[in-house]
Amino acid sequence: MLILNGAAKKKQVYAERLVQSGIFAHCRNPLYLGNILILLGVGIAGNSLPFVLFGIPILLFAYATIICAEEKYLEKKFGQEFKDYCKRVNRIIPNVSGIGNTIKGMEFNWKRLIVKEYATPFAWITGLSLLIMKDAYLDYGYASSKYITWSLSILILIVTSAFFTAWYLKKNKYLRLN
Repeated sequence: MLILNGAAKKKQVYAERLVQSGIFAHCRNPLYLGNILILLGVGIAGNSLPFVLFGIPILLFAYATIICAEEKYLEKKFGQEFKDYCKRVNRIIPNVSGIGNTIKGMEFNWKRLIVKEYATPFAWITGLSLLIMKDAYLDYGYASSKYITWSLSILILIVTSAFFTAWYLKKNKYLRLN
C-alpha cells in the first residue's frame, strides 16, 4: 500500500501513490501479516508461555497502532480513492480468490531482499535457530544435541556474516536498487 522512498529513515509515513495491485489487491497489509505470522511461528516454536501471554498481545497492539497511523495518513492523502480501496480489500485477512494468478505474476527480487529487507530474515533465521538449539539441549542434553547445535551455529555464523556484509555494502552505497 505504501511506497516508502526513503521516508522510513526519517521515521515518518510517506507515499507517492496508493498501491492497489498485486498482493495488495488481496490484503491491505500483507507485509505486516507476514511479519505477524513469522513472529507467531517463532514464538510458538519457542514453546514460551510468557510469549503467548505477553508477547502476542504486545505484538498485535504494536501492529494495530502502526496500521491505524498509516491508514489515517493514507485517508488524508488519497481521500475517496483510499476509502474505496478499504471497502474492496480487507485490512489483514487476505481474500484468497484469484491469489494464485497474482502469485504467478510476481517475481522475487533478490537484490531488493539484500538491499532493503536483510534484517528481517536475519532475525527470524537466527531466532528460530537459537530456539531449536535451546530445545534440543534441554530435551536431549549436549552429547545428543551437539550435531544440531554445531550445524545451527554454523548457519548462524553464515547468516550473521551475510547480514553484516549487506549492511556494510548498503551503508557504503555499494548496493542500490537503481
